[in-house]
Amino acid sequence: MLQALKHVIREVLVKIELLGYNEYTIENYFRKKGYKVGINNRIFITALGGEPYLVRIGNHCTITSDVILLTHDGAAWVFRKENPDLNMFGKIDIKDNCFIGVRSIIMPNVTIGPNSIVAAGAVVTKDVPPDTVVGGVPAKPICSLGEYKKKCIERWKKLNLKGKRICWEEELKKIFWHQEGKE
Repeated sequence: MLQALKHVIREVLVKIELLGYNEYTIENYFRKKGYKVGINNRIFITALGGEPYLVRIGNHCTITSDVILLTHDGAAWVFRKENPDLNMFGKIDIKDNCFIGVRSIIMPNVTIGPNSIVAAGAVVTKDVPPDTVVGGVPAKPICSLGEYKKKCIERWKKLNLKGKRICWEEELKKIFWHQEGKE
C-alpha cells in the first residue's frame, strides 16, 4: 500500500514539474533527466517512451502531439511461458532537422535520417533515408524533401497571403470556403 502511494505521489510530482515546460523548453527537461536531446527543438510530447534512454533526438526537430516512440516489442509476451525473461529492445535515432507528424508511431530500431519528414499517422518500421518524406502504414517514401519543398512553395505562392499570420483568418476562409459557394 505504501509503495503504491509513493508511486502515485511520484507521478503527480512529475506532472506538476512538466507544467513548467512547453514545446520549446521540454528538451531542457529531457536533458536534465540525462536523455540525448539536441537544441532548438519543438517537442509536443512529455515522454520519450518506455525506455527514453534508447531515444536520441538531434537539433532543430519537431515532434508533434501524440507521437509514440516505441523502444521495445511487447509482443515477446507470447513467448514468456517458454522464455520468462525474453524482452526485445531497440533504439530510435532522430537526426537533425526532422519533422514527425501528429499521431505517428516510430518503432524500435529505426533511424530517421536528417532533413526528413514523417507524415501524420505514419507507422515507421524501417529507417527513413535522409531528405525523404514518408507516410502510410507501414511508412513508405512519398517524395524527396526537395519535391515537397517545391510543392509547398507553389501552394504558398498560389495563396498569395499578405501581412502577418494573425491577419490571415478572413483571407483563408474566403479562399477555402468561398470556392464552394459558402460564406
